[in-house]
Amino acid sequence: MSGAGGGKRPSGGDSPPGPPEKKSKKEEKTTTTLIEPIRIAGVSSTEEMDMKVLQFKNKKLCERLEQRQAMEDELREKIEKLEKRQATDDTTLLIVNRYWSQLEDNVYVLRKRIEPETPVTSTPAPPFAPLPEPTPMEEDDGLPPPPPLSENAKGFLATLEHSSEEELTLHLQDRMQFSKEAIGCLVCVFDRLHSSCENESQSDIVSVNHTLLDENSRLRDLATLLQGRHHKMSMEYNELVDKVTSSETKVSEMETTVEDLQWDIEKLRNREQKLNKHLAEAMEQLKSGYSSTGSSGGLAGGQITLNIQKSDELSLQKKLRTEVIQLEDTLAQVRKEYEMLRIEFEQNLAANEQAGPINREMRHLISSLQNHNLQLKGDVQRYKRKLRETQMEINKLRCQSGDTGVLILEETTSDSIDVKKEEDEDQEEEEERRKELERQRAREREREREAERERERERERERQRSDELKRKDSDTLKMLRVELKKAQESQKEMKLLLDMYKSAPKEQRDKVQLMAAERKSKAEVDELRMRVRELEERERKESKKLADEDALRKIRVAEETIEHLQKKLAATKQEEEALLSEMDVTGQAFEDMQEQNSRLLQQLREKDDANFKLMSERIKSNQIYKLLKEEKEELADQVLTFKTQVDAQLLVVQKLEEKEGVLQSTLATLEKELAVRTQALELNKRKAVEAAQLAEDLKVQLEHTQAKLKEIQVSVAENRTARERESSNLKRAQEELSRLRRKLEKQKKVEVYSDADEILQEEINQYKAKLRCPCCNTRDKETVLTKCFHVFCYECLKMRYDTRQRKCPKCNCAFGANDFHRIYIT
Repeated sequence: MSGAGGGKRPSGGDSPPGPPEKKSKKEEKTTTTLIEPIRIAGVSSTEEMDMKVLQFKNKKLCERLEQRQAMEDELREKIEKLEKRQATDDTTLLIVNRYWSQLEDNVYVLRKRIEPETPVTSTPAPPFAPLPEPTPMEEDDGLPPPPPLSENAKGFLATLEHSSEEELTLHLQDRMQFSKEAIGCLVCVFDRLHSSCENESQSDIVSVNHTLLDENSRLRDLATLLQGRHHKMSMEYNELVDKVTSSETKVSEMETTVEDLQWDIEKLRNREQKLNKHLAEAMEQLKSGYSSTGSSGGLAGGQITLNIQKSDELSLQKKLRTEVIQLEDTLAQVRKEYEMLRIEFEQNLAANEQAGPINREMRHLISSLQNHNLQLKGDVQRYKRKLRETQMEINKLRCQSGDTGVLILEETTSDSIDVKKEEDEDQEEEEERRKELERQRAREREREREAERERERERERERQRSDELKRKDSDTLKMLRVELKKAQESQKEMKLLLDMYKSAPKEQRDKVQLMAAERKSKAEVDELRMRVRELEERERKESKKLADEDALRKIRVAEETIEHLQKKLAATKQEEEALLSEMDVTGQAFEDMQEQNSRLLQQLREKDDANFKLMSERIKSNQIYKLLKEEKEELADQVLTFKTQVDAQLLVVQKLEEKEGVLQSTLATLEKELAVRTQALELNKRKAVEAAQLAEDLKVQLEHTQAKLKEIQVSVAENRTARERESSNLKRAQEELSRLRRKLEKQKKVEVYSDADEILQEEINQYKAKLRCPCCNTRDKETVLTKCFHVFCYECLKMRYDTRQRKCPKCNCAFGANDFHRIYIT
């Protein structure tokens, strides 16, 4: 016993159980170990050794039991999380089912409402009954559990559990097909309603636009007429103002004359007073008896002088009275004229004041109608934009449905083309309106320019009359000079011709013509000979090369061409002979023509002398005739000016009378048209408001349906992601279960193996297996992924990166070229 104990002490003193070679290998490969080395103290017997080994085994079993309990707790937590997630998935599925069934019911009801007469396609029974909206699951553990599900919800979940994936996909495809067909029918109905509303609104808008354009044109014409009348009235008003100012100046002059006369009257009154005083003094002297008997003759003389003075004063007073009466009469007449002018001025002011608000109202109406037209155009463009937006949204819905994509593209293109055409038409109408406005402005400017031109013409006529006499003299001189130049040039040309004909004799001319004809004929003969030679050479070459029928045919053709060319030569010779005969005839004719030319030259000289005499006489007669014609034209112009003035005055009077009647009639018609237009505007506003309300309602309905579709799509996507997560979680749970099973197998092996060395050897093998790459199970782990920190061998990761499988084999986490690095486990 003691020897056995002494033999085991050195092996179990300070070193763990197991061979030293395995320990060295373990330290070289791994730095950490699960089993810590346990030092056994001195053992005296095998029983103590067995006891210590059993204690060690019990410790290990306790640790493994604790690990197993921890693993079980983790698995329970994961199972609870999975159950919670499954409950949330069930609630989302129930919500999707409920909303889907509600959507189907709503679509069915809408189809019944929209198409009561047409038989609605039988709605397939929904796979799952509509369910009440369950309360959302609370993720917190402390909150109470959700309320129990209803029977419909339980049945729905049971069908989901029992049915396979293929059955579910088929069922969902049928249901999706039904919903697509129903929504497609609704979209078609909405398109029909929208197109009908659009056509009606467009027809109404077009009719209203036409009426408004007609009214605008009429109002513009009326505005132009009123502006013309206003211009004329303003001219008349200015004339009346000038008359009033002239009358005021006359009145002021008369007042000054009256003041002068009053001053003279005051002077005369002062003289009368002085004379009366003198008379009173004289009468007092007479009464007092101051006069004596000796001075009786002097008194008689004084009385005579007094009587003379009295008679003079009476005559002067009569003259003054007559002058005062005349001045008062003139004052009364001037006052009457002033009052008449003032009344006319007030009437004109009243008429202008009446016409002013009318013109202002007309301008205001025109501006309001133009603004209304612009508003209508803006509304039309806004409706078109809304139409485009709704069409784009409907096209998106149709593209999502997937069945009517091509038709939608064609409709959108046609609609966009129509909208572009309408926009082009609107732009053309706007440009036409602008052009009409510019034309009217140009017409007004042209009228003003014409008036200015007429004034300038009258001024220029006077200038032209004085300038025409000078110009006529200069024109006659220029004409004579031009005629002289022409005659001199014709003489020079005739002289040159005569010199040429004289210098060149007849024989030389004939020789030149014959030489030219001979050269032409020789050139033609040379060309024909060259052609014949070329043909002969070709025939020789062809005869050498070809001895077949083709060669014979070519020879025949060449012979025919030769015959044809020989005929041409004969014809050219005949033509040469004919030309020579013609040249002789032409030479004789040329001599005859020279004789005739000499005779004609003599006749021309005689005629030129006679023409010069006639021209001088004609110039004198033309001058006399021009003077008489100018006097006649001046008299005719004066007569025409008088007639035009009289006619213009008569026309002005007639136009003024006609304008008064037309203005009264236009005022009545304008009042009626204003009433009618106000009614039409109110009706158009109501129709526009109703159309806008309908469009907004349709847009709200479309938005509601789109929101529902988006919610359904989001819920479907969430379900897909949740299912993918569940599948990944299930895979992880399966992996964890496999790990737990491996651990259980390890524990079973520990229980099976009795010796500690075997246990340690098995654990070492397991750790070595852990250090191997999980992908290939042959190479050691060398590289780590920095994103998920999973370790693999470098060759496996490099192969996955090169084959573009750039995801972690364990957690499917994506990685790049810089996301894996080598590690060295020592």
